[in-house]
Amino acid sequence: MIKSKPEPVDVHVGSRVRLRRTLLGFSQDKLGKALNLTFQQIQKYERGANRIGSSRLYQLSQILDVPVSFFFDDMPAEITEKAAGMSESGGQSFEVGQLSRRETLELVRAYYKIQDPAVRKKVFELVKTLGKSSSGK
Repeated sequence: MIKSKPEPVDVHVGSRVRLRRTLLGFSQDKLGKALNLTFQQIQKYERGANRIGSSRLYQLSQILDVPVSFFFDDMPAEITEKAAGMSESGGQSFEVGQLSRRETLELVRAYYKIQDPAVRKKVFELVKTLGKSSSGK
């Protein structure tokens, strides 16, 4: 029996499910219960081993409080180019792995704990400014 590799799009969508679940502090078990699934099924979705159907993707978007498009955001160019049959490149590259690093998750959690929207916006602007100044060196 030949084992097939997961499709890159399914792996990306699964990684976005894992990212959002982790940011919200949900366990695989808690998300599984909300979807009437086992945590093993959530694991398979997150690895891309099982494809997520459109109705299930919609349910996930509701439970994880994101638009469906969130699951396709930041898709690597090599996947979108292959899917579209295009070879256009030149967008800003950003490693998807950076989004699931502990440091990134802790930063996002701390950011959303800031109660005052005006302070939160100032912190956001500060981080953007610092990011621009360090990349311009």
